[in-house]
Amino acid sequence: MSELRYTKDHEWLRMDGDTATVGISDHAQNALGDVVFVDLPEIGREVAAGEPVAVVESVKAASDVYAPIAGRIVEVNSALAEDPGLVNRDPTGEGWFFRIEPRDPAEIEALMDEAAYAAFLESQA
Repeated sequence: MSELRYTKDHEWLRMDGDTATVGISDHAQNALGDVVFVDLPEIGREVAAGEPVAVVESVKAASDVYAPIAGRIVEVNSALAEDPGLVNRDPTGEGWFFRIEPRDPAEIEALMDEAAYAAFLESQA
C-alpha cells in the first residue's frame, strides 16, 4: 500500500498504479460523527484541485469533499450508497470515496505526508 498524502481540508490520497484513491481522514470522520449519506461524483467528470466533488452527511452536519488534485474521476465507491458507515469504520480503507486519474502527478508531491498532516492537526488544536 502506498503512503497516504493529505490536504488541509482533511482528504487523503493514495496512489494505486496510475490512479489515486481519495477519501476523508480519520480526523475528519471523527469530527463529523456517524456518516449517514454520501453523494459521490459522476464518473468521467473532470475536476480541478480544490473543487468540491462529493458531499458527506452525518448526524451532525453536511460537508463537501474536495478533489486533492486535478484530474478525471474514473471510479466511485458504490458500496457507500448501501453502507455510508464504512467511512467511519475504515476511513482510509474500504471507506474511500472516488478514484481519480491525475492530470499532473507533481500535484501529489505538494500534498502533506503523514508527519506533516499530524503536525498540521496539532497546530489546529
